[in-house]
Amino acid sequence: MKTSNNNGMSRRHFMNHLAMGGATTLGATHFLSNLEANAAQVSRDQKACILVWLGGGAPTIDMWDLKPGSKNGGEFKPISTKGDLQISEHLPKIAQEMDNLSVIRSLSTREADHMRGRYYMHTSYVPNPTVVHPTFGSVASYELGSKRKELEIPAFVSIGGGGMSPGFLGMTHAPFVVDNRGQIQNANMDGMNKQRLGQRLQMLGTIEDGFIKSGRGEAGQAHKDVYKKAINLMTSDQMNAFKAADEPAEVREMYGDTPFGNTLLMSRRLVQQGVPFVEVQFPGSWDLHNNVFATLKDQRLPLLDSGISGLVKDLKQRGMLEHTTIVVMGEFGRTPRINQNVGRDHWATSWSALIGGGGLQGGRAIGETDADGLRIVSESYLPGDLWATVSHSMRIPLNTVHTSKRGRPMKLANGGQPIQDLIG
Repeated sequence: MKTSNNNGMSRRHFMNHLAMGGATTLGATHFLSNLEANAAQVSRDQKACILVWLGGGAPTIDMWDLKPGSKNGGEFKPISTKGDLQISEHLPKIAQEMDNLSVIRSLSTREADHMRGRYYMHTSYVPNPTVVHPTFGSVASYELGSKRKELEIPAFVSIGGGGMSPGFLGMTHAPFVVDNRGQIQNANMDGMNKQRLGQRLQMLGTIEDGFIKSGRGEAGQAHKDVYKKAINLMTSDQMNAFKAADEPAEVREMYGDTPFGNTLLMSRRLVQQGVPFVEVQFPGSWDLHNNVFATLKDQRLPLLDSGISGLVKDLKQRGMLEHTTIVVMGEFGRTPRINQNVGRDHWATSWSALIGGGGLQGGRAIGETDADGLRIVSESYLPGDLWATVSHSMRIPLNTVHTSKRGRPMKLANGGQPIQDLIG
């Protein structure tokens, strides 16, 4: 049994360290002109996951599980793909990559509240007032990050927004949050120069030494670990992985050369550097209670189509797709019924997620809903089953058990089982 303990450090305190460390990092890399433009790449067979988060709850009935002929079907038509399934006509580029991707069409997760659904889909556990469960990115950091001795940057990166909590695994495994340009959030870089860089390092060291000597139990060691990470960030040329703009124009164009496309390109660069888990936040909400079809057609789906198809093609061309699992989902789906505002409301009863790469079976529709999208007529799946599938693809043992701060055993992915039709 593997155990883990909360180190007692507050999230605010930890993020202040990272902001300070991140600021010195970018300042240092600005002055260390002798660093190579492209960081050394690690072995391509290291397992990783890229989670693309569709915050707000995407209308998957209009994307991955269309219902032509039903009153719930809406305005879009299904098209054939390179796999054995059909998807929306407004995702033609992804359709050409569906031999490498599959759709889980029978998620049934019960939680139709945004925050509860977000928590459930990230952790495999429903919210509980007595324990904060770790998001799966923190699990990947805990299980794989410490084994990658060559990795000098954080093992869990969230791009474009704050990730979920590391829970009882401790703030060492919290997401390292950057914006869509790779800039560390809350880090003030105005006027950074060598003198200020040195002063900031000296100040950080003084504060850290004093805190460790104050005898505050486990928190002291946690601060020491964070300080070491800050120094590693400051001196590491692996920070160049955040510079998606350094990629050739033809590579950026593969992703659509948009802010969202560049975040996905950044995720590939991070995985290439050895980061085991990257979460990318899609810009803009999918909480489409109004005007769902025009918003999807004109705004959301073109970005998603170019970005995800580009990511799959790029990983495949580099020999990385076999070892990188891609998950595209939000906190729930949306109602089959179209409301009076030509929108769809919250729906967690029967909905879909996209998954692929990582050695999983591609080109498949897993599970089935009825002709109107109201009911699941096959085996249904929970978040734990999805993350157990990802754990299998990342070679994280499914019998792993973590221990909460109060000594409670917590099964990996809440005891979920890998989806057999995906793992073969």
